[in-house]
Amino acid sequence: MDTVAVSTAQADSAAAGAALASQINAALPRPPHVIILFAAPTYDHPLLLRALQDGVPSALVVGASSAGEFTNDTVGVGLATALAIRDEESKFTARVGHRLKDDPAAAAREIARGLAGRSDHAFPHRSALILTDALAGYADALADALTLETAGEYQFFGGGAGDNASFERTTVFCGTQVFSDAAVALEILSSKPLGIGVSHGWEPASEPLRVTEATGLKLISLNGLPAVEAFEEHAKAKGEHIDRATPIPFFLQNIIGIETGSGYRLRVPLAVNEDGSVHCAAEIPTGSIVRIMKSSHASAAEAAERATDAAIAAIGPNRPKAALFFDCVATRLRCGDHFQAEVDAVTSRIGDAALAGCNTHGQIARAEGQFEGFHNCTAVVCVFPG
Repeated sequence: MDTVAVSTAQADSAAAGAALASQINAALPRPPHVIILFAAPTYDHPLLLRALQDGVPSALVVGASSAGEFTNDTVGVGLATALAIRDEESKFTARVGHRLKDDPAAAAREIARGLAGRSDHAFPHRSALILTDALAGYADALADALTLETAGEYQFFGGGAGDNASFERTTVFCGTQVFSDAAVALEILSSKPLGIGVSHGWEPASEPLRVTEATGLKLISLNGLPAVEAFEEHAKAKGEHIDRATPIPFFLQNIIGIETGSGYRLRVPLAVNEDGSVHCAAEIPTGSIVRIMKSSHASAAEAAERATDAAIAAIGPNRPKAALFFDCVATRLRCGDHFQAEVDAVTSRIGDAALAGCNTHGQIARAEGQFEGFHNCTAVVCVFPG
C-alpha cells in the first residue's frame, strides 16, 4: 500500500485541485486507486474536482464539503485536503444514494445494489466510508438501512458534509459530480481488516430527562415541558444564562446525551423555536432518556486518543499505513485553538501513517464493539493497515 495526505490553501478552485493532484503525483510512485477529498464550502467544488481528476485521471474520487480540514501537519479552515491510496490488495467501488430526505431506505438500497462485495467474495473484509448531505438529515436512518441491506456484513464510518456551521448547503462528491440530498459510499473490500474507533469526552451533568415529544430534528418537550425550559433550569443551576435568540454559545458547552445502555449518543442543540422547542443537529427519539452533558478541552483530546487506540487495536498485528479522522464542527468551535490537541492525539499514535480528515456535521460509525449509528461531537477514526 502506498499512501499520501496532501493539502492546499489555494483560494482559486481550479488551482487548488491542480495543486492537490501535483502533490499526489509527486509523492506516489504509481497513480492512486482512490482519492478521498475534503474541501471547504468556499470552493467551487465542480471546478476543484475537475482539476483534481484531470491531474490524476485514473483515480476514483469521493469526498464532501467540510467544516475544518486537517492532515498530519496541517489544521485549518478554508482548506482542501485529500488522502490518496494505492493498494493492490484492496478493491474500491463508489456508489451514490439519492433523495435521502424523501426515502433514506431507498437511498440505502441504491447504494447497496452497486456494492461489489455482494458478488465478489475474494476479500474477507468489507467496509465502507459513508459521506452524507448533512442538511438532508436521516443519517441515522441511512446507517440502519445500510446495515439491513448488507446483512450486517459491512462496517461503516464517515460523517455528514459540512459548511462551517452555516447550515445552508452541504454536498458530497463522486468523480467530478457534486450532489445534494444524497450520500456517497466508498466500498473498501480488503484482505486485512480496517480498524474503526469511536469515542467522545462528554459526561452527564443533569438529572435524567424523558423525551415526551420530538419530531424530525425538533425536540419539542422534556418531562412534559417545552424543551428549552430544561436548558434554562440547567443554566440557572450553574449560575449561567441562555439567550433564546442566540443560544449557540451555551449549547456548544451543554449538549444532549441519549442513554443507550452502553454509553451516550450525542446530539447538538442548535436553536430555540418560538414555541420553546429546540432544533437539533440530528433526530432524538420520543420516549428516550437524555441528559444534558458536559466536557472539557482535555477530555476531547482524550476521546481522540481512545478512538485511535481502538482503531489500531482492531487491525491486530498490522501497522497503521493511513488514517481518516472525523470530528464535529461543534467540537472545533467549542475548543477553538485547542482542537489542535485532538489532531495531535491521533498523529502521535499512528506514527508515520498518512492522516487526513475534516470537521463534519455529525459522524457515522457502525462497527463491531463500537457505538452504533449517527453521532454528534464524537471522534471517529478509521485506520488502514499496511
